[in-house]
Amino acid sequence: MGKLILFALISLFLFSCSGDDTIAPEPITPEPITDEDKFKDIDTTAGKVMFLNEELADDNYVLVNDAAANRVFLIEKGKSKILNEWNLSSGIGNDAELLPNGNLLASLIVEDPRFSFGGYGGIVSIISPTGAELWKYEYSSEDYLAHHDVEMLPNGNVLILAWDKKSGNELIENGYGYTNESIYVEKLIEVNPNNDQIVWKWNSWDHLIQDYDVNAKNFGNPGLYPQKIDLNYRDSIHRKSFDGDIMHANGIEYDERTNTILVSVNYYSEVWVVDHSTTSEQAAGTTGGNYGKGGEILYRIGNPDAYGNPKGQRLFYSNHDPNIVPGTNNLLIYVNGNLDISGRSTVYELGLPDEYSLQSETNNELEIIWEYSHEDLFSPKVSGAYRLRNGNTLITEGTSGFWEVTQGGEIVWRFEGDGFYWRGYPYYPGDPELSPLGY
Repeated sequence: MGKLILFALISLFLFSCSGDDTIAPEPITPEPITDEDKFKDIDTTAGKVMFLNEELADDNYVLVNDAAANRVFLIEKGKSKILNEWNLSSGIGNDAELLPNGNLLASLIVEDPRFSFGGYGGIVSIISPTGAELWKYEYSSEDYLAHHDVEMLPNGNVLILAWDKKSGNELIENGYGYTNESIYVEKLIEVNPNNDQIVWKWNSWDHLIQDYDVNAKNFGNPGLYPQKIDLNYRDSIHRKSFDGDIMHANGIEYDERTNTILVSVNYYSEVWVVDHSTTSEQAAGTTGGNYGKGGEILYRIGNPDAYGNPKGQRLFYSNHDPNIVPGTNNLLIYVNGNLDISGRSTVYELGLPDEYSLQSETNNELEIIWEYSHEDLFSPKVSGAYRLRNGNTLITEGTSGFWEVTQGGEIVWRFEGDGFYWRGYPYYPGDPELSPLGY
């Protein structure tokens, strides 16, 4: 324990003396946790916790999404005490987060899906603090299915990520080069909860490029059209996952500053930036909107191989949970990593460009502002990270639990449980989201 305390003091001193908040600290890999620092069961109810430096830990609560147990609950960090748990009408389709009025926005599992992949949902609900279902919207059929993530927009509408089925002649006509009878591409819909009307939509199928069949639609060199999506891109690290879910998007983030949507696309190991200022008609084309590009990809981050770009270094190997660091123009994202590549996960903070200008044969990758990795941090699925008010970062290690680390890389809090944790959202005493619960 003495080594950890010494390490914390040194790290705190170095970080506090940087003198320039715009200069990224060098990534620090802390010493491995010793036997004496193993998790201590201190009257826990949700899992086991330990503080390595309680004085440096943030005072937030954590909203836990446990997809394995179909549970959503709020914990106090000191003893992982469950402060509140929500009654759900069905299983979790992964995401659940609190709204400013105290209601819970949740992706839930439809009873009889016509198809299903990891993270499927089909229902979006708004649930009161007392557990009453205030709104229920089902988006499920033989041709489409809501999945993974959902977001409340500032205008009160709900943004939903969904699969869109394509099959038969559609695949041949668009130059699909594999043998799947059906594939499922990504789309976004925006729903007005007052009348259940879809008021905006975007579909990846409208923005394809392929170099497989010269006689099919959208034929061209993907490297020369970075704003389009290579229908036939396949990453070898997902070679066992090509069961029709060819893109497997898993997270969305609305950026109010730019009126854009960031989409985490796991099987492409990228984040796509989409213009939300378009009409649905413009979003299906290549013109219109604030950026004049319609629904074309405004920017893409993490894997230049996905669009045949010889410039720029690949940074992502599977990714989850893109989110904007509050008060900045920076992107925080959890990169799962891969056993064949690294066997560990990494959290990156990346500086988004002031203006989106995506170019072919150009390094379009982002500056690394901050990063964190550790030999014990690895989850091949789900997971995420959020910046806390005191500057620390809350990390969800999906197959294990939660970490809190400082900007200098010191581990100050850990939680370990038996769940499968989609994300952990931080909330604070006195937040409007928690006021109806009395916290």
